[in-house]
Amino acid sequence: MKESVILIALWFALFSVLAATLTLTDKILSKKQLRRIPEKHLFAVAFFGGAAAEYVTMRLIRHKTLHKRFMIGLPLIIVLHILLVAIILIK
Repeated sequence: MKESVILIALWFALFSVLAATLTLTDKILSKKQLRRIPEKHLFAVAFFGGAAAEYVTMRLIRHKTLHKRFMIGLPLIIVLHILLVAIILIK
């Protein structure tokens, strides 16, 4: 049980750092009018564990906050993550 908690925490930490980094990078690229990070990549990183960090980062830097797919989709993914972690830890 203890090992699974550590592995889950490391997994989410890795994807959280990646999600925050990609979100910040996309904001910088948008300000410089350079080629952006595709939204499907941002959602993929969110889906695999970075949704909470991506959502918080987007709110803090005011990036993509007018995009309903992010402001609704990311909280839904966060709920999914909470349910999956709960199921894993209950077993």
